[in-house]
Amino acid sequence: MLRFMFVGDSMTIGSAGERTWRHRMWQHLRSAYGDDGFAVVGPRTALYDKAAGAPVSHDYADASPDFPRRHLAGWGEGWLHMAPQIAGALADDPADVLLISLGLIDLGFYTNAEQTAENVHAFVARAREANPRIRMVLLPVIPNIRAESDAPFAEEVDRFNELLAKAVANLDTGASPLLLASRPPSYDIHVDTYDGTHPNESGEAKLAGAFAEAMAQGWGIGGPYTAATATPLSTQPTG
Repeated sequence: MLRFMFVGDSMTIGSAGERTWRHRMWQHLRSAYGDDGFAVVGPRTALYDKAAGAPVSHDYADASPDFPRRHLAGWGEGWLHMAPQIAGALADDPADVLLISLGLIDLGFYTNAEQTAENVHAFVARAREANPRIRMVLLPVIPNIRAESDAPFAEEVDRFNELLAKAVANLDTGASPLLLASRPPSYDIHVDTYDGTHPNESGEAKLAGAFAEAMAQGWGIGGPYTAATATPLSTQPTG
């Protein structure tokens, strides 16, 4: 039985009133493997509550009561924050596959492209210390609305994505394979997010599809993405 851990920032933890792309990936895996053919693991379960300014909500919108809410994601956390945590998280909750969406918050507030890439290398090394056979799927940073008006930031995003692709190629091994997912070709921050950064329902489905297609094509895991793309939300989720 494969055990999956979601690792990410605010786009992955989600906020109160959201389903999250984690829920949509779970639906996909359940359709492929049934309820008992895989597991979702991780040290956290909450959504971020914007009113409280903390990850204390469990108000998942319309989520199945069977949905395993476990993850390693945090609002405002990036490669910088997750690299020191991943070994401990895997020691407590062993996983076979990490589905990773990180980098935007690093580039926006903490580190430049080269420094962020160094933290990718540190993350991979520490994950392998905990599990030498860990598999990882990494999603490039999707430029958000800031990149439309801040050219230097947009350049850092592009530079980091180049470095991320090189890191995946250089760090990939037979024992612990890495995959670089592709940004969904139809992903549009003006359609698939509620604020220019965080995915709405259609964005959630597209992000889940990016990971699912990477695993299906690269490793034969899960098969093609089957979940239907939902109609985008017209307003920002409550929280």
